[in-house]
Amino acid sequence: MELYTAIKIPKPPFRFSWQKRILLLGSCFAENIGAKLAENKFNVDINPFGTLYNPASIAAALRMLLHPERFTANNLFRHEGVYHSFTHHSRFSSTSETECLENINDRLFASAQEIRRTGYMVITLGTAYVYRLKSSGQVVANCHKLPEKMFDRSMLSVAEIVSEWKELLLSLWKQCPDLKILFTVSPIRHWKDGAHGNQLSKATLLLAADTLQTAYSERIAYFPAYEIMMDELRDYRFYATDMLHPSELAVDYIWQRFTENFLSDETKGFLKEWAEIQKAINHRPFQPESEAYKRFISQTLLKMKRINEKFPSFDSTKEMEIIKSKLM
Repeated sequence: MELYTAIKIPKPPFRFSWQKRILLLGSCFAENIGAKLAENKFNVDINPFGTLYNPASIAAALRMLLHPERFTANNLFRHEGVYHSFTHHSRFSSTSETECLENINDRLFASAQEIRRTGYMVITLGTAYVYRLKSSGQVVANCHKLPEKMFDRSMLSVAEIVSEWKELLLSLWKQCPDLKILFTVSPIRHWKDGAHGNQLSKATLLLAADTLQTAYSERIAYFPAYEIMMDELRDYRFYATDMLHPSELAVDYIWQRFTENFLSDETKGFLKEWAEIQKAINHRPFQPESEAYKRFISQTLLKMKRINEKFPSFDSTKEMEIIKSKLM
């Protein structure tokens, strides 16, 4: 008997390699997967503007990375003693204008400097709804708890999303011709939109992502994180306590489905070796002074040296120090 509906993932046009840099932009699910990649020593840049939810704000962030301009005091606003940027998440906000600008500019130029050597980009779309400032018509990435009367709320159409992203992608590939892009729709439900509104929003994102993937099928792939959550994991035990965000178990499962389908064979082999080393690093022995444990640590060190020989760019300095300290 089959007790759940399995999502079949078509063979992707490309697979991720451990050696190439990955930029992740979008909702907090991008950060979930980005954290998994970082744990496994991938070279990642996760949300240089903070968490972004709608396609227009993610596109604006990408344009700023391609053509970075320093943020100044004119790009900030102050609300209840805190300085914010409408293009950034509140993690960049500060009670100090100078600190806020430093946080924004340091991150912007660090990411912009690296974007041309990025091999893969993961774009996670969260919602098709946008908030526009009534005073300027600007789509904001974050309302920063300003009064609702300051904004007009609307839902982007499939045509609007596709039109903006087609232009952006062509501009992006001019500067990064080998860049491969993976679109995904966040499995996190935006309950403030209402149950029906959330479904309309997700459907709009799914249609837009599919249109772009069909138009550029060799350079764009789609990973069905939303579909996996809705069908394979349609049980509340896979949700966090708010009943909206995926639980840690669900994130682990979606990560497993991602690695099975979107990593090269060499990279899968690397992950397997690295998982064994991580397990050894986290192991707490009953008798740390025993000869058996010292042999175990020495064998782990040898495994790390083999990985370093196989992947010269692999940086395991921190982990090597942790392992060596267990021999003292």
